[in-house]
Amino acid sequence: MIAIGLAALEWIGLAGWLAAVVLLASVGMHVAGNSIGTRLRQSTDDRLKAGSREDQQVQPLPRAMPSILERRLRLGKLIPISAGIGGVCGGISGTLALAMFTTSSTAGTLLGGASSAVIGAIASFLLTSFIDTIRSSVREAIAAERGGLPEQPHPQ
Repeated sequence: MIAIGLAALEWIGLAGWLAAVVLLASVGMHVAGNSIGTRLRQSTDDRLKAGSREDQQVQPLPRAMPSILERRLRLGKLIPISAGIGGVCGGISGTLALAMFTTSSTAGTLLGGASSAVIGAIASFLLTSFIDTIRSSVREAIAAERGGLPEQPHPQ
């Protein structure tokens, strides 16, 4: 068994073994989580059935107003504009870097510039979306702290 393990280690390498261990651990944790969750759900259902009476009237819980982060809103103008600016800046900087610092062909430089533009647009979109989410949640938290309802966000 040890010889088979050492031969497999030579064949797939240490990184492959680590990936296999992580995969097996993930599957094991998933199965354990399902088992524990099912057991907890069944025990809760059994306790509820044992403690319920037919003559008690069940009152529905009031529904909370959805927070700003739970609502679907348009992106507004700020996020697509910033993604466009990030794409232009990424494309220009990538093209210039490839043209100045490498011996790339014109087609390679243009393709690399287009790739840099895509990466710049995605990075700018993610950063702006993250900042907008933080801004909305902080504004809602401040309004909840003051006891008022947050003002409805308006798309920029």
